[in-house]
Amino acid sequence: MSTPIEANANPPVASARSAKSAKSVKTSKKSYLIFFFSWFLLIATGVLGTMLYTEHLKTRLSEQLASQTEAQLQAMQAQYQQQLDQLKASVTTDIANLQTKVDSFNELLAFTKDSANTKTDNSNQLYTQLAEVKKKLDELKQNLDVLK
Repeated sequence: MSTPIEANANPPVASARSAKSAKSVKTSKKSYLIFFFSWFLLIATGVLGTMLYTEHLKTRLSEQLASQTEAQLQAMQAQYQQQLDQLKASVTTDIANLQTKVDSFNELLAFTKDSANTKTDNSNQLYTQLAEVKKKLDELKQNLDVLK
């Protein structure tokens, strides 16, 4: 009798062990699945975070670059406008100086033209008066020489 009891006692222990090992295999498969899923989730989150941060940095950098470029363009435009204003003032001054030279040259040409003519007008009146005074002076000298 002791033998059949032992025979009956061993099979439930073996089946309990096999059930325990089957249960532990199922739990270990679940553990591995949860472990790998957690690692996959961590890696995916890291990659996604990196991509979002990189995009944020690109946007921020492009905004800074655009603002710097705009500031430099405004500075260059102000400098260009200043140089253009200086050039306008210089050209205006040069044109005014040239105009006065042209006017004086025109007066000289008019005086020369009037001097070449026998007829005089009001603009050359002083020159003609001096010429007349010189003629009268010459006549007076001749009359004085005759009297001597």
